[in-house]
Amino acid sequence: MKAPRLNFVAPLLVCVAMLAACAAPKINTRSQTDPSANLASYKTYAFVAEPGTNRGGYSTPITGYFKSAISRELNARGYTLSESSPDLLINFNTNARENVDVRSRPTTTMGVGYGYGYYGYRGGLYAAGPINYGTEVETVRYKTGTANIDVVDAAKKQLVWEGIAEGKITNKMMENPQATIDTVIADMFANYPVKAGGQ
Repeated sequence: MKAPRLNFVAPLLVCVAMLAACAAPKINTRSQTDPSANLASYKTYAFVAEPGTNRGGYSTPITGYFKSAISRELNARGYTLSESSPDLLINFNTNARENVDVRSRPTTTMGVGYGYGYYGYRGGLYAAGPINYGTEVETVRYKTGTANIDVVDAAKKQLVWEGIAEGKITNKMMENPQATIDTVIADMFANYPVKAGGQ
């Protein structure tokens, strides 16, 4: 009797896990290129002395993660890191902000209080009668982040390529920022005019 039930529950759990993975927030990336710039003509790069992720004149772990991931992408495209007279200067920045969504729903039905929102304490033990509670308001707080990478012609002091990423920041991302930054920067550089391998 128990075995058939397990056979039913296991596929259900797999479906739920797949749906949760599909619903995971995605970081959206895009880029802009100066149409007059030939990015394949540049050979060397260096990071600006004070990238946007530095705080109060000191480097942060985030700065190190950005430098590592950006170097990986640029090196794969045939560029070489050179602190003396580089062709390109690389700058980057990131910012997180808190968002607040206020959602409301009517609470005038017989089934109000079945484990949702404020009335969750009822836990499905009983339902309210046909009492007009008006509207229940729920406040949802979440963080969204923005990251930018600027690729600058060092001689002209002109932005030639910009990568931009925006999206919702989850707890999982906050717990492992290096992996998140690696993934986001790889996605940004997928739009870079010079492909990995220098082609």
